[in-house]
Amino acid sequence: MVDWDVYLVTQASLSTGRTTDAIVADAIDGGVGVVQLREKDRTARERYELGRELRELTRKAGVAFVVNDRVDIAQALDADGVHLGDDDLPVPVARELLGDDALIGRSVSTVEDAREAAAAGADYLGVGAVFATGSKDDIDDEEYAIGTERVAAIADAVDIPFVAIGGITADNAVEVVRAGADGVAVITAITQADDPEAATDALHSAVEQGR
Repeated sequence: MVDWDVYLVTQASLSTGRTTDAIVADAIDGGVGVVQLREKDRTARERYELGRELRELTRKAGVAFVVNDRVDIAQALDADGVHLGDDDLPVPVARELLGDDALIGRSVSTVEDAREAAAAGADYLGVGAVFATGSKDDIDDEEYAIGTERVAAIADAVDIPFVAIGGITADNAVEVVRAGADGVAVITAITQADDPEAATDALHSAVEQGR
């Protein structure tokens, strides 16, 4: 059973000089439920080597571990699954490669895309960007933020779990969960926190309050 409350997406370049494995270890101590290996600016080999460390940490803690975009790296690491975007392999192809037990996520921002992903067999969705965020170059402006009304519409449209992503903090996590999200996915709210363990715990508390 996956704990969707707090979902950490790793990115060393947004971790204020700290190592990703140290951030993940602290987040695990704070109660993170899912860890996604992102690290888009690293080579496949570098992501694989880092992923080996994260796979060991998450397995020991019983935390779900998924790989962003790369089905091949997910296979090589024996990850729990993969998270796919618009430019990645289709969900059914990833399912065929990874098997029925794999956890396959899909990034969406519209009700139509959410329905299509669910129909294609996605196990969960990443919905956003809910608020403006600086973690992705193309969604750092308010005009790209979908807002909590869209979150609510997607919650009404699909039956699979989803995490809200994009500009999420402990201060606004309550409202996205009240809108229907099962949890929150973050990068900098944990990776740039002075105390990643405490930041994870604060997000967890906000999600619980939202319910």
